[in-house]
Amino acid sequence: MAVASIQAGWLLLIFSLPVGQAAQRVDVWRKLRRYGALMLPTSGYVLPNNAANQEKLEWLASTIRKYRGRASVVTVQSFDDLPHQQLTKLFLEARARDYQQLARELKKATKGTGAANAKLSRLHRRFQEICAIDFFNSPLRSRVEAMLERAASREAEPGVTKGAIRVKKEFRGRVWVTRPRPGIDRSASAWLIRKFIDPASKFAFANDANKHPKAVPFDMFGEAGFGHRGEDCTFETLRKQFGIRDPKVAVIAQIVHDADLDDEKFGRNEGAGLDRVLIGWAQQGVSDDELLRRGMELIEGLYQSVS
Repeated sequence: MAVASIQAGWLLLIFSLPVGQAAQRVDVWRKLRRYGALMLPTSGYVLPNNAANQEKLEWLASTIRKYRGRASVVTVQSFDDLPHQQLTKLFLEARARDYQQLARELKKATKGTGAANAKLSRLHRRFQEICAIDFFNSPLRSRVEAMLERAASREAEPGVTKGAIRVKKEFRGRVWVTRPRPGIDRSASAWLIRKFIDPASKFAFANDANKHPKAVPFDMFGEAGFGHRGEDCTFETLRKQFGIRDPKVAVIAQIVHDADLDDEKFGRNEGAGLDRVLIGWAQQGVSDDELLRRGMELIEGLYQSVS
């Protein structure tokens, strides 16, 4: 993950190609872009140091030499004019632009009658490509992931009936698992779980729910458990499934929905600022546990302020 990459240092590719090699230069540039490499202001392209990235750059250097150019792959512990934190921030900003562009395309594709399967498949492939070079786990990843899941399940309306309301007793004393870097929907969902379902609940983080087979998954993309359903975010799903009738929770559900899905369904903008705060903390490297704790405190404050 990100911390391991930073401790291992960086990989720097320095190369030159003969004048007139325009096509070859474009080919190299496209590969570097696909690898998620960052162009330094001075010279060269940098990637976090890991085995996969080293193999990619070594192969690319070999290709450049076949183009009669020169290339070197260098392991660098640090740059005197680019501290680790600043360089990491540049990588996060680059991936944020990728995710934002994908989100715009997804919104456009799902307007009106919804997205065709071919469009959704293409956008999902693009999402996976971005994830592969998201070395520092951008906070926007989960946002776009939720948008994709919502688009895929758009035809499936929640349709929760009285008989579908969960028995809270079954979920007492459980561990709940969700993805790392919780944003507003997962933070609010954890708050809802602890306040209304199980005050003694504990939380774990994993990209694969199978790592915690006895835990209850929530907001896990493509997993069982509680997540986005139809046009509902995870918070709304939990509220309906557990029959939580508190009117203040209903208001928070609207706020979280608009902040998480960014579709202006309820015309609520109160959550946007909370979401930006969570994203800022995530970019500062706050641990998942601490990020969730802070997020739950924000939602509790919101709950107390709702009239």
